[in-house]
Amino acid sequence: MASAAEQLAANMNMGSFAKATELHKRLLFTLLALLIYRIGTYVPVPGINSEAFLAFFQNPDSQRGILDMVNMFSGGAVERFAVFALNVMPYISASIIVQLMGAVYPPWEKLKKEGGESGRKQLNQYTRYLTVVLALAQSFGIAVNLNGSAGFVDQPGIFFIISTVTVLTGGTMFLMWLGEQVTARGVGNGISLIIFAGIVAVLPGTVARMFGLAQQGQMSPFTLLFIVVMMIAVVVFIVFMERAQRRLLIQYPKRQEGNRMAGGERSFLPLKVNTAGVIPPIFASSLLMLPTTVAQFVATANLPPWMDWLPVVTAQMQHGQPVFMLLYGALIIFFCFFYTSITFNPEDTAENLRKYGGFLPGIRPGKRTAEYLDYVLTRLTVIGAAYITAVCLLPEFVIANFGSGLAFGGTSILIVVSVTMDTVAQIQSQLLAHQYEGLIKKAKLRGRGQARGKGAAAPVRR
Repeated sequence: MASAAEQLAANMNMGSFAKATELHKRLLFTLLALLIYRIGTYVPVPGINSEAFLAFFQNPDSQRGILDMVNMFSGGAVERFAVFALNVMPYISASIIVQLMGAVYPPWEKLKKEGGESGRKQLNQYTRYLTVVLALAQSFGIAVNLNGSAGFVDQPGIFFIISTVTVLTGGTMFLMWLGEQVTARGVGNGISLIIFAGIVAVLPGTVARMFGLAQQGQMSPFTLLFIVVMMIAVVVFIVFMERAQRRLLIQYPKRQEGNRMAGGERSFLPLKVNTAGVIPPIFASSLLMLPTTVAQFVATANLPPWMDWLPVVTAQMQHGQPVFMLLYGALIIFFCFFYTSITFNPEDTAENLRKYGGFLPGIRPGKRTAEYLDYVLTRLTVIGAAYITAVCLLPEFVIANFGSGLAFGGTSILIVVSVTMDTVAQIQSQLLAHQYEGLIKKAKLRGRGQARGKGAAAPVRR
């Protein structure tokens, strides 16, 4: 027999969506926030020569390297050098550092495990402070390099550096605040949706560029067909793997409650194959962006003889190069295991099961249950890490072999598909909650009506 949630899901239709006014407000708020974000990607930083900067990105001979990926995540804000050019990358880097410190620094580890809601808020506050520091450092480095480059700045000087640092840092902090507002008042994770909106906005131009290369003869029709088929296959594979899970049977023993027996129920503990989600490729990308971007700017300057190796290293850190792919894959695998370990604690799960009387059939409660959960989760994480690494590196091999010059890779596809699935799931949960509340109200009204009917029909004895 279908559960109550499955019955509600089967009855969902456009009529139930039309009645969910709270969901309408959340969706409108989310769309408005994303619209504000898109408008900000077209507002240039004061003092920048937008035409020269855009010509640099449109020039096929320009060695942009890692900037193409940053431009993809920011929705084209980098090539226009808009106020949101840094996007939320400093916030993501700060989140990485805080989570790493939460695993190795005892005071922060205590805040995360024992602090509860207040501890979580305190760590979020540390993340915000660190975001400001990283945004200031990155924007200062960008401003100094642009100030020394000919043609990109209308009036170079200290005023341009100060204004650029202020605008870029303010843009990142505004996007961080906007993402938090979307998470609290909208639908889905705000930071993920901002990255999602940037990728989707650049997607039509990327596809048009790919077909343009085919029309100009720079890409063969077979290569174009192969890339299209590969992208469709990757999307199908991502959907399949994101929905895959290992369901562990949990048994609750029977117990005596008064004159009847209670308990004896069965449930399942679902363990996703990809517990870490899209976090590993985002973390890996953001970590690779910092050193390679700095090295790329330094490599163009006049270097002393003892730094002749830097241009070679910088060239190997571009898309499709073996060193880049090796580091990218290694970071993805590391963050898959790291993020899974901090989001799912087998010992805490085993303790909660023991506390409520639940157990895995054939496994002793307590330590043995925790060891079994850790064993199963480790095997699932190996599969999940291999899946994410393959999805993210497959386009890199295409770029290396076919030379398509496209920055739209597996990370972007993974983010778009995963964020779409998560947002749709949240919309469905909102609809289910609305339908459930409606059924409860109808039951209460029906009960009141029956009570009034019985009172009116009661016979009067004389």
